[in-house]
Order: sequence, then C-alpha cells, then structure tokens
Amino acid sequence: MTNVIACIDGTAVTPAVCDYAAWASLRLGAPLILLHVLDKSEYPIESNLTGNIGLGSREALLEELAALDQKRGRLALEQGRLLLEEAQHRVINDGVSEPVTRQRHGSLIETLVDMEPDTRLLVLGKHDENLNEHIGSRLENVVRIMHRPILVTTDIYRPPRRFMVAFDGSETTRKGVEMIASSPLFRGLPCHLLLSGADNKVNQGQLAWGRDNLEAAGFEVHTALRSGDVERTLCDYRAEHDIDLLVMGAYGHSVIRRFLVGSTTTSVMRNASVPVLLLR
Repeated sequence: MTNVIACIDGTAVTPAVCDYAAWASLRLGAPLILLHVLDKSEYPIESNLTGNIGLGSREALLEELAALDQKRGRLALEQGRLLLEEAQHRVINDGVSEPVTRQRHGSLIETLVDMEPDTRLLVLGKHDENLNEHIGSRLENVVRIMHRPILVTTDIYRPPRRFMVAFDGSETTRKGVEMIASSPLFRGLPCHLLLSGADNKVNQGQLAWGRDNLEAAGFEVHTALRSGDVERTLCDYRAEHDIDLLVMGAYGHSVIRRFLVGSTTTSVMRNASVPVLLLR
C-alpha cells in the first residue's frame, strides 16, 4: 500500500481531485498516480453491429458505423491523454515532484481492484448524477468494493485546516481512530470527535477512548456527544465549527439492511458540502 491514486475524468470536479490528491500525496509522502479509465462498454476498440440493422441493409453501412465507433474511441483515448497531461502539470504546480500518469481502456472497478494492493488512498470526485437514489451508481460501487481509504472530494479545493471524525465506538470507527493516530495525513490539524447518540456512560467512555488515543498521538482533540438524527447532527456540527473534512466509516450495516433502508454513508456523501474520507 504505497500510492495515492487520483481518478481523472475531465468533469468540473477534476481540478479539485488533483489538488486534494496532491495535498494527500505530500502529507503522506506517497507517490501520486493520476488515473484515467475509458469505459470499454461506452468506447469499444472494435464494434460488432451484426444484427443491429434490419434485413436488407447494406454491409457498407455496417462497416461505416463500426468505423465511426472506432474513431470515437480513439478520440476519447486521445482526450484522456490530454486530460492526464493537464492534471500532471497541475499537481506539479501543487508541489508533487514526480506524478505518474496511467490510462486504461476497460472497467473502472476492475482497474481499481487490480491496483488495490498498491493503493494507500483513492481520491474520487463527487458528481451529483452519481449520487442519486439508485443503489448501483458508479461511486457507490467503488466504495462498496474497495477496501482502502477513499477520499470523496467536492468540486472546490479548500486546504483542510480542521477535520471531524464521525465516531460511534464500532470496530470500524475505532480502527479509523487508530489509523488517523498513526498516519501523517492529518498531523498538526485540530480534530473534532463527534458521537451521535444518547448522553450516557457507555458513549462517554467511547469518546474518552477516542480522545485519549488521538491525544497520545499528539492531536488537539475536541469531543462532542449529541443526540438526534446522525446526518443532521453531522451537518449542523460541521457548519458550527467550520469543518473542512469529514472522516467516517463506510457501510457499517449488512447488505440486506442497506438495500431496505438505505445507508447513512450514501446519504452523507450525497449531501456533504466538504470532502469525505471513508474508512473500511
């Protein structure tokens, strides 16, 4: 697990993805890879249109349509290459000395899974169209399949000055606190540890555990225990304390429960106005 991987797609969020990936790469001291994946289902290298045109159609028309598809694919690959060049220049200006560019023609999911063993952090941009109610959106699929930390960015870069951890005492969030404590990513930044739940001894003890571990690692820690709807609590606290980045666990419930009642993770990703770092 060595590289920061930034997924570049040429949409409006791409500049922010580059900047956040550069920030993370420099903080972690990790190599940065800029990745562009051209979906083979949308841009096939070779087209087979047999059966797509009714009887009596001429073979020449089939060949012409196939040639157009191939040309469209080649142009898309060239556009991706230019996007990677622009992204490379941007992160160099951000201070990254030797960013690497990679272009793939295939499935984004398959590509990321192949690269997962060498991935320390994955950086993706949030697109509103990818965060609708449909459970099969591309971003959701990536988050569900990958087992590495994923930083989901907004479309505007703002260097993080303070961050908030959505903490509930679960194994996932305890592991997240330990990861934060041992990582240079947030070193020197104030940390807000928020638990949404009842004000009782159990939750107070959970917060104390998180605070003690982070303070032992040198963090300035602010703790809060609030009742109410989890998403509303996170949103209100973020606004009150001008939080720049939210850290939370990804998909803590069973697959069946997520399908039936949805997921706080998806909802927070959809509505967050700051980047979200998802931990598994």
